[in-house]
Parts: sequence; C-alpha cells; structure tokens
Amino acid sequence: MTTQRHITRRVRGMDTADGAGVKLKRVIGQPALDMLDPFLLLDEFRSDQADDYIEGFPEHPHRGFETVTYMLAGRMRHGDNHGNRGDLGPGSVQWMTAGRGILHSEMPQQEEGLMWGFQLWVNLPAADKMVEPRYQDIPPAAIPVVHPAEGVTVRVVAGDIAGATGPVSGISTEPVYLDIGLDAGARFELDLPEGHSAFAYVFDGESATVAGEPLARSELAVLSKGDMVSFAAERPARVLFVAGRPLAEPVARYGPFVMNTQAQIHEAIADFRAGKF
Repeated sequence: MTTQRHITRRVRGMDTADGAGVKLKRVIGQPALDMLDPFLLLDEFRSDQADDYIEGFPEHPHRGFETVTYMLAGRMRHGDNHGNRGDLGPGSVQWMTAGRGILHSEMPQQEEGLMWGFQLWVNLPAADKMVEPRYQDIPPAAIPVVHPAEGVTVRVVAGDIAGATGPVSGISTEPVYLDIGLDAGARFELDLPEGHSAFAYVFDGESATVAGEPLARSELAVLSKGDMVSFAAERPARVLFVAGRPLAEPVARYGPFVMNTQAQIHEAIADFRAGKF
C-alpha cells in the first residue's frame, strides 16, 4: 500500500551574498530552514548582471560534507590545492566529496550574460567525514533524460527513475536528484524510498502542483515521509527535486566545516591553519 507524501512546510529563499560578493538566494541554511537532514544548504544563484557574480568564490576550505553544483546557464571553473581543474557549463554537475579537507575555488568563465544554477551541501556520516576528497564531474551528455509520463521530462542526476540511473554514485545518503520539466497539463507520480528526507523547489515557470498543492516559483516545499509524491502543472514549469537518507547524527557547524562535535570543529580549524588540507 502506497503512502502519498504531502507538504509539511514552505520556505522562500533569502537574498544574501557569499564568496567574494556573489548575490544569491539561500533557501536551506537560513533562519526559516536551518537544515533538512542530510541537506545543510541550498543556494540558487541567478543573474545576468556581471557585477553580481564576477568575483566568484576564491579559494576556501571544506571539511566533513559534500558540495553539489548544478549549472543551468553560464560557466564556472573549479580548482583545488590538489591540482584538480575542471569547467562546469550549462547542464553539467559536480558532486564534490570534501571529506577530510580541501581548498577549493569556483570562478566565473564569463564577463557577461546569465549565470544560473544551484549549490547544495550534503552532510557526510561520521564514518565518512575524514575520507579522501574526490570529485564526480558530470558533463551534460552523461545525465540521462527520461519521459515517465506525457509532457514530463526528467534529467536524472542521481537515483533511479523510469529505467534510468543517474551518473552520481557511491554517495552515503543514497540521494535522488532530479530536474523535472512539466509541460502544460502534465502530471506524474514518483516512487521514493519512504524514509528519505525530500524537498521540491520550483525554479522556472509561475508555479507547479507538488503533492496536490500549488507551489510558487522560488518556493521550496518540505515533504512528509512516504513512498510516492505527485507532480502536475497547468502551465510549463521546472522543479528541482532532491531526496536523501537522513543521518540522524549530531551536527556541529562552523562556516565551511561540518562535523559531529565542537572538538572536531576545533581540530578542523587547527588543521586548516597548519596547512594540513
């Protein structure tokens, strides 16, 4: 017997800036929604004004969690202190496991035009917080596109849907990460692991119907537990849908460090200052 999910909470993004002054909308990781285990932060960056993004995100540290960057428009170049380099263009994804520590930068590769995308922070379980850093850089062509119902187009970054498996693999929280496009009048139902935390965020179009309720553009819905969620749209819309296994572990946060105890935070700061990342 299936259990339909429903909306338990609605959140609108908060305008802020990060990095070297990049303007963005913070949806998770703000006073209205501090976190949704295992998700620590969700930012949407969108601007066609170069001054809003041109300074980018110069070198900064991470430890104890994962960052997920999904580009919709524009180009960013990432680099780290281990010699890794790569370009993120429209439709590409980077899933970075920071693990024990990394110094990382993300800088625009354009001086004009639209820069649009998302960054999601995903917590790591205590057992994995000190693993070696790794990247999964996913080009657009490697992301399966499926049509589970008439008028529905889904890019599958992580998880399984309609016989397709997303290219992101080996993630402890068993994530589902979907870009769902809905034509006018489209509707479909998505099967999910019942215990996963899940949210939906409308990022294009005026609104969509999620779990039987209207959800406006730039509005995030936190969903109840259950093994199915429905989507529909009266007009074309796109929805970012993400789900993951909650960790139910203590969380200690200090800027770019996410551990389980304050002692581990102090250790992370000391290691960073000692050049051990």
